[in-house]
Amino acid sequence: MDKNELVQKAKLAEQAERYDDMASCMKRVTEEGAELSNEERNLLSVAYKNVVGARRSSWRVVSSIEQKTEGSDKKQQMAREYREKIESELREICNDVLCLLDKYLIANASQAESKVFYLKMKGDYYRYLAEVACGDDKK
Repeated sequence: MDKNELVQKAKLAEQAERYDDMASCMKRVTEEGAELSNEERNLLSVAYKNVVGARRSSWRVVSSIEQKTEGSDKKQQMAREYREKIESELREICNDVLCLLDKYLIANASQAESKVFYLKMKGDYYRYLAEVACGDDKK
């Protein structure tokens, strides 16, 4: 699939609210190594914002349930394991985005506006990682 087809598929995925597919398409566009247009940059951002947003929301709900089930060991363990699964997905997605930013996007940004956009994005994804980090990971 060429770049234009991937962008079109990403737009279609956005309309269908299939953000994982949208992110996958835009990741492939980014990995081609060319500087992204404003439209492509926004598609990438929207895709990953929704992919991560869903996991962050799930994480908050499950964390709350885990805290409320104190005293019920089996339920609490189930909630903890599920929270850890969501955390793992979140970390993987955030690390994917941070890798794209460092390897392709920030380096290729020729306009100050794009560079600022990507650096803000980088800060956001480090913040998402920090939200779910525990203990020594927070450092």
